Amino acid sequence: MAGNVKEVTKASFKTDVLDNPQLVLVDFWAAWCGPCRMIAPIVEELANEYAGKLSVTKVNVDDSPEIAAQYGIQSIPTLMFFKGGKLVDRIIGAVMKATLQETVDKHL
Repeated sequence: MAGNVKEVTKASFKTDVLDNPQLVLVDFWAAWCGPCRMIAPIVEELANEYAGKLSVTKVNVDDSPEIAAQYGIQSIPTLMFFKGGKLVDRIIGAVMKATLQETVDKHL
């Protein structure tokens, strides 16, 4: 993972996402997913631009199917936003950077 983006597993999800007081973006993705690869650089840009205000994590649905099932992930990429351990927003599919920025700004 690039600098400010952290790969999360079943073992670290609670600590890195649910117990994190910051706004957390969770990118559910897979290596074989074209749209996931398309938005990966945008997700990394957000991680850098919002460093200190936004935690950016990635969950590989192939490596952590339990987390994907727990949150009803049916298509990827799915981006979920958690604040104070609660799901506050979700974006499904590859979207423009401006859409992601608006969502982040709305919840900061």
